[in-house]
Amino acid sequence: MKEIKILTPIGMLGYGFPEEDYLRGIERNPDAVILDSGSTDPGPYQLGLGQTISKPEAYVRDLTMILRGIGDRKIPLLISSAGGAGSKVHVDIMLDIIRGVCSSLKIKRKIAVVDADIDPYVVSERLNQGRISSCSSSPELTQQDIDESVRIVAQMGAEPILTALEKHPDAEIYLVGRAYDPSPYAAFCMFKGIKDPGIYWHMGKIMECGAACAEPKGAVILATVRQNSFDLEPMDLKSRCTTVSTAAHTLYEKTRPDLLPGPGGVLDLNGARYEQLTDRVVRVGGSVFRQSPQYQIKLEGASIVGYRCISIAGIRDTILISIIDGFTEMVRSYVSARYQELESGEAQLFFHLFGKNAVMGEQEPEKDFVPIEIGVLIEATAKTQELANAICSMARIALLHGPYPGQLATAGNIALPLNPPDNPIGPVCKFSVYHLMEVDSPLEFFPIRIVEV
Repeated sequence: MKEIKILTPIGMLGYGFPEEDYLRGIERNPDAVILDSGSTDPGPYQLGLGQTISKPEAYVRDLTMILRGIGDRKIPLLISSAGGAGSKVHVDIMLDIIRGVCSSLKIKRKIAVVDADIDPYVVSERLNQGRISSCSSSPELTQQDIDESVRIVAQMGAEPILTALEKHPDAEIYLVGRAYDPSPYAAFCMFKGIKDPGIYWHMGKIMECGAACAEPKGAVILATVRQNSFDLEPMDLKSRCTTVSTAAHTLYEKTRPDLLPGPGGVLDLNGARYEQLTDRVVRVGGSVFRQSPQYQIKLEGASIVGYRCISIAGIRDTILISIIDGFTEMVRSYVSARYQELESGEAQLFFHLFGKNAVMGEQEPEKDFVPIEIGVLIEATAKTQELANAICSMARIALLHGPYPGQLATAGNIALPLNPPDNPIGPVCKFSVYHLMEVDSPLEFFPIRIVEV
């Protein structure tokens, strides 16, 4: 095909989008509707606890609009990183949701599913072979990390999705486990004969965020892709893509804006060109994909490391606020003397001071600024929920009634907006595996199954 059109309703399935903008895109007769459904932005809890990034009701709302808009047009729907973390647990949750939506719409759909779970035995084997390396700032992987992982997934590249498209071209929905965000876009372009990987990887890297590259930022976006360039157009008529807004999107979630590594290689944007075609449409070209000599996939594994309890309070005493760092350290010492687990490191106690430095921490540049009021988030973590609850409760009481230099008010130091004041959050997860693994083939660990709903 000389040109193909890809419509993305939103950068994250479940986040919601204007139906009128989506239908405006559908009327442009796209060759596929593609969107992402995953992220590690919320941390490891999704993978560790088998929870989805959005609520089921949100998925039902979005998928109902998407499938109703597609109707009988024979437009394939590709969804990657199903449910957030993209494990088989998440894929099966999404399958059940799609099954319910299809039932309510009284339609039948054939679904090609690509799973992304990795057997821990395989990870151990590759670790022993010296074929696993750290990703970014992750520490070296150990066997204990693998053993403690609740589940492990791998970010697939485009090849497994391309295989599903080639082997099952009659499928109406392609539901994919954990994947590198642009992978379904690249796979569909490859399937339709777009040859230049620099073009389709760059297009996918922008499109997977929906119309975040537009100004003002939007949801629904249409890409028109050809052999040497692609065009971007937001479907909100009040929004527009500009050369600056599109190029600036390269700064989003990147360690550097010119080289973007992914499965199988690196996208080099040093030669990228941005041309303003109309007041709302930008054309992009010139990017180059440089293939790596060794194909690697990123592994993500999560383990449960303890339990958390929190309490939220407000302080409007400027005397206390001016010495709050010393006061919270005094509270920490007071609680630590009564719970040895804090001294040994088996439990942790944190005070997040919103209005002072909760976001930037020690990197906050406004160190001498004394606000009128601050919010305090007390966070206690421990090996059991009961211990976390007890530590949090004692810290809250000490924060409420503890003495401090210059104190005038003795009725209480903090205001508590919630009742009960201490709120158990439940299990705390960490990324036990966040590493790169060498593979012999991009298709090695991503089986395909067919489901009809």
